Amino acid sequence: MMSKIEVEVVGVRIEMPANQPILLLKASEPAYYLPIWVGAIEANALSIAQRGLTPPRPMAHALLLDVLAKYEAELEDVTITGKDGQIFLAELNTNDGKSISARPSDAVTLALTAHCPVYVDSELLEESGIEAPEADEEEVAQFRDFLDNVSAEDFETGPENP
Repeated sequence: MMSKIEVEVVGVRIEMPANQPILLLKASEPAYYLPIWVGAIEANALSIAQRGLTPPRPMAHALLLDVLAKYEAELEDVTITGKDGQIFLAELNTNDGKSISARPSDAVTLALTAHCPVYVDSELLEESGIEAPEADEEEVAQFRDFLDNVSAEDFETGPENP
């Protein structure tokens, strides 16, 4: 039985100097990032879904969710399950107990569109993930204090605030 860890979809970042899009997932416990290289078209679909935008015509991800609904099923969650060489693997898990193999980029886009959780196999996270640096508690406290006491006027520029 696979042990799964829920992750946050941080978003798509561009890896330099290769200018390659990366889907970045983050687990809190243990604190790991999982970078997954994706194509430009997939990165665009992920960005649209993450921002909650609705294109004028349904994209393939919305279409698939509509098809599931017509068959009286819903996407329950998605799981990044493993790797085949350098290729990551994922599964779509429906509320009727079925699993469908998918590319991680498509699976995460569907999860964002359907507002359902994303999981990563715990062994995969340890093998392919990157440890997230721990936050400096003093820096975090100072930043929170700054946010609590800052106002819009602090950022105005004019003759008296060049």
